[in-house]
Amino acid sequence: MIGQLKNKSLADLKLVNSLDSLEEWRVNYLGRKGELTKILRSIGSLPDDQRKKIGYESNLLRVLLEDQYKKIKPKLESNLSVYSSIDITLPGRKGDIGRLHPITSIIREISSAFADMGFNILEGTESEIEHYNFDLLNIPSDHPARDQWDTIWLDRPNRKDNLLRTHTSPMQARIMENTEPPIRVITPGKCYRYEATDSTHEWHFHQIEGLVVGENISFSDLKGTLYEFAKRIFGPDRKVRFRCDFFPFVEPGVDMSIDWKGNWIEILGAGMVHPKVFQGVGYDPDKYKGFAFGMGPERIAMLRYNIEDIRQFFSNDLRFLSQF
Repeated sequence: MIGQLKNKSLADLKLVNSLDSLEEWRVNYLGRKGELTKILRSIGSLPDDQRKKIGYESNLLRVLLEDQYKKIKPKLESNLSVYSSIDITLPGRKGDIGRLHPITSIIREISSAFADMGFNILEGTESEIEHYNFDLLNIPSDHPARDQWDTIWLDRPNRKDNLLRTHTSPMQARIMENTEPPIRVITPGKCYRYEATDSTHEWHFHQIEGLVVGENISFSDLKGTLYEFAKRIFGPDRKVRFRCDFFPFVEPGVDMSIDWKGNWIEILGAGMVHPKVFQGVGYDPDKYKGFAFGMGPERIAMLRYNIEDIRQFFSNDLRFLSQF
């Protein structure tokens, strides 16, 4: 009888996980009406030959259970003190929420502006071949850009004309080779050049290329498109200036600058697609006209957010990135 009570009481004690359940256990076994107390009170009515044995075993069990009770109670009280120090009515701590990189935000904003003007958005591969990166863009074989010190060439066993694209312009040729006019598209993407880095130059950067091809496309269409872009990104009152410039794949070529805090800041290059580019992709330059433009999202982001060092965009410094 005492052995069974011992096993049952210790088994129930293992299930105790709070002060309330511990107190319930104590009352069930050691309380005034507890199981062990009942046995102790009935000892006087037992036969003489059982009284001594039952009394001895019952007292040993009482000491054991009281000792176990005293050991477990402080542990449960300690756990309670930890939980009681937490005010569950306070608002929880906010976790770190992911956010868009400032360059990603600018690219999406620019893409949205052109999408509203009817442009499609396509992306190309960062690994290119010389034919698309240079040849079809009217860049001659002796142009400095082809030099190993300006272009990152890829070492591949089967061919020697693989490179990391130096601009997103190769997508012009790829799109025209596979698409009949009219074309109205922008191609955002990452580019690479083998050059030293400083506060305004990085060896890897982003570009957004634009291309429009069709019949009766004129220079006024180019200006109107880029004027609208400038208003969407920099505000409706922003002054814009076009100046003549040279790019091998357009003729005539221009750069577009905006009035920024009293200074003219160039933000993109553009021009009418060169007839040789049309001929290279199989278009009739007498039938089709077009314009192209290219811009660097990093430069626009630097103006927008008043950032002086382009290298901060790729530093992975959370102190910088958390501002956006």
